[in-house]
Parts: sequence; C-alpha cells; structure tokens
Amino acid sequence: MTDHTIIDGKATEIETAKVETGATETIAPAPRTKPRRGLLVGAVAVPLALGAVGLSLAQPAQTPLTPVAPVAVSALAPSGATAAKGEVAEIFGNKFILQDGTGRALVETGRAGEGGALVAKGESVTVQGRFENGFLQASALTRADGRTEALRPAGPPPGGLDWAKDKVGLGPSVDVPALTKAVTDAGYTDIRVAGRGPRHLEVAAKGQDGKERMLHVGFDGQIREMRTF
Repeated sequence: MTDHTIIDGKATEIETAKVETGATETIAPAPRTKPRRGLLVGAVAVPLALGAVGLSLAQPAQTPLTPVAPVAVSALAPSGATAAKGEVAEIFGNKFILQDGTGRALVETGRAGEGGALVAKGESVTVQGRFENGFLQASALTRADGRTEALRPAGPPPGGLDWAKDKVGLGPSVDVPALTKAVTDAGYTDIRVAGRGPRHLEVAAKGQDGKERMLHVGFDGQIREMRTF
C-alpha cells in the first residue's frame, strides 16, 4: 500500500511495512535517501581549483627598463639611469669593482649578488643603474653573450597585497608608452624608465633647465619630481 501526503506543497512517498503484532499493523516510513552533498561539493570545488591554477599560471605584465648606452667608467656622473662597461676586477660579497681603461667604480648588486657568485673575476659586463655617492647601484647586468639579467624586482615589494595581485596577473596594467608620452608632454627630455613601484614608474629625465630629475610617474599619469641630480 502506498500513500501520498502533501506537506508544504511537496509530495512525500511513504512505503508501508507490515509488522504482525496481533491484530494491528504498523506503518514505518522508508529510509530517506541522503543528499549527495559530496558530489555537489566536488562539482563546485573542481572549477574553483582550476581557476586557482589558472591564476597561479598568470604572469604579471613586464615593465622593461629603458636601455642606456654605456659610458666610460671615468665619465660616470650622478644619474638615475646610467650604464658603464668593463671587467670585474674584484668581488666583495654582493659588491664588485668594475674597471676599464679609464678607471674603476664600485658596483652594488643588492640581494641578487649575495654570496659573490653573480659575476666572475675577469668577466666582461655592462652594468645599468643609478650612480651617486661614488658607486653604481645596479638594476640590470648584461653579459658578454648579450644576456641581460634584472637585479631588482620591477613592481611592488615582495610579500604585500600589491605584490600578490601582481604575481597572479591581477595588478594594474601599465601603459608605458602613454606614461612616457605624458612625461614628454610635461616638457621633459631624455626619458628613461629606471624602475617600477606598486602604482608608479620611476623615470629619469632632464628638465627644461638641462638638469636630470628622478620622477615618480603614477599609473594615473600624475608626475612628481622626487629629486634633482
């Protein structure tokens, strides 16, 4: 025997089970089927996992430095973006001496050079970076075979939220041509992208007075002079 009872507008099927207890008959509901929550959770988790994999494989847009023609070591002058070519004469941890026929300069390579294995004594290299206080703070290193290595991260400092967004490709897009055009339109010349921060470019450029400035160029196009060399 099968009854259909309407509860809250839903039909519930109750199967009868005859139990001989004298002249009486007991009706017991059939066991309920458990919802397949495991299958539902799995169906939702799979696309989320695939999405996470997709984000982990995404790469942030690269912001290359403006290549700078090297000058003689003796011609190095205070600048936000300059370069010199020579041989590695001595190595002191993450620092080394760059020398050519005109002189010697101390190069600081930061964390990339820790351990003293970044360059070899006698190796010919071109170093690009900021020169001030008598030493060259390297941003990039070009070897004799033409390979160029960035020595400092271009973007937000590691570990923060901006860095995490950048790592998975969710950081702000950087329109370098448009930003450098904004710098040109503001009256600056000899424009060189020297680095990138969380929401800005670091740009070396000459002002109308001929003096070099280090500029903070926001991704929104706002320009601030940080210092004069």
